[in-house]
Amino acid sequence: MTLPGDPTGSESQSCHGRTGPGSARPGAPSHDGSHPSTGQRRTRRSWGRFAGAEGRLCHGAPRGTLAASVLAYNKDMSGLAHSVPARPDIGDGLAAPPRIRSRLGAVPRRRQEAPALPASRSRGLRLAALVLVFGGGLSFHGRAQVTAGAPGTHSPEPSPATEVVQASRPRAVPLPSPATVAGTVLDAGGAAVPGARVTLIAPGDTVPRVATTDSHGAFTLTGLPPGTYQVKVSVAGSEPVAAAPVVLGPGEQHDLPIVVVRLATKQTTVYVHATLNDVAQAQVQEQEQQRILGFLPNYYTSYLWNAAPMTTKLKFQLALRTATDPFTFVVVAGVAGVEQAHKTFPGYGQGAEGYAKRYGASYADTVAGRMFSSAILPAVLHQDPRYFYQGSGSTRSRLLYALVSTVLCRGDNGRLEPNYSHVLGSFAAAGFSNLYRAPQDRQASLTLRNGLIITGSGAVVNLLREFLSRKLTSSVPTFANGKP
Repeated sequence: MTLPGDPTGSESQSCHGRTGPGSARPGAPSHDGSHPSTGQRRTRRSWGRFAGAEGRLCHGAPRGTLAASVLAYNKDMSGLAHSVPARPDIGDGLAAPPRIRSRLGAVPRRRQEAPALPASRSRGLRLAALVLVFGGGLSFHGRAQVTAGAPGTHSPEPSPATEVVQASRPRAVPLPSPATVAGTVLDAGGAAVPGARVTLIAPGDTVPRVATTDSHGAFTLTGLPPGTYQVKVSVAGSEPVAAAPVVLGPGEQHDLPIVVVRLATKQTTVYVHATLNDVAQAQVQEQEQQRILGFLPNYYTSYLWNAAPMTTKLKFQLALRTATDPFTFVVVAGVAGVEQAHKTFPGYGQGAEGYAKRYGASYADTVAGRMFSSAILPAVLHQDPRYFYQGSGSTRSRLLYALVSTVLCRGDNGRLEPNYSHVLGSFAAAGFSNLYRAPQDRQASLTLRNGLIITGSGAVVNLLREFLSRKLTSSVPTFANGKP
């Protein structure tokens, strides 16, 4: 390689073996043993830097080192152009060391007679040479990098910083292979059970794995993480079956046959159709169980406000049930004894015969009054002989309702009507008693008096029904609480 302004002239140099006189190092001691001057030493340092840069360029030195060496060489050469006096035997203002001159030999006359170049032109030539060197170094460095990455070449080892970054990255942990559970659901006879729900539940799993058996009773559950699973089978018509726990390993394919016992089921639909008379009969039968304090009959009090109307048969049936009740005979016996003591109806006389006559007459009055006011007239007039318990509202309203019910009643159509059955029945029973009274006891005034007594006693009984009987009466349905 030849540099403009180089004292070697046209001699060339090689990267790995320098030939010619240009291989001598500038500024070296001469053959005569003399030492270089100050300008020669500066030339030697600059020459050495350039030679080092050239050597590194030939061996693929890093780009930064090459640039620094070239810049240092350019600086030294620029300084020498101003500090070293020009010599006509060199021609460019640079004096070669004696060692170089000895190797160059005699300079041709033509070179010595050439006029010296100006310093600015000399520096321009040197700068152009350095650009060529720098460009060649870059091209060589780029080829070295490409060659290093080619197959068969030795790639550079990673730096410690790269190894630290790679070591700090988390390594992906391979996930275990999912498991599979497959099986068949059969009944006790070995027949397939289609439509069964097979559920697998893992501990801590909020979403169970569910599969439904096909027409052959087969099922398959895939994508199951390894672990222990509880197995449950639900089949229509049988209780849920809990099978033994299943332990699944990574990638395991588990066969799970399940046997269930199905219960034979039969759906029966019962349609109940009841007429209004059937409902009324059922309600009357419940009323016949009602007793105050457990022994006083309370058959004619309905605690169902919207009870069904009574039929004619039920009206006579309930009247006879009251007339034949054992407690009725006790009451009649008591009334006959009171009349015997007060010598009421003296035509009966005294003694056992008189008491027997009074007992018979009193029972006849009870049966006649019950039949006329609770069966015969209600059946003819289509009125309900029962007292319907109100149970709600103010005390005044309930009191008024109880008193008015003596002269007002509910018809079979559900409407309020004058209580002809009770009023007329009371006077009819009083008039009927004249048939078995002694002749001296048959009086119109007595008939009227007995009729008023029977009517008035009905008002007192209604007050007791409204305010006392509900709490004291047994066998009353819990939902029967009077008017809503």
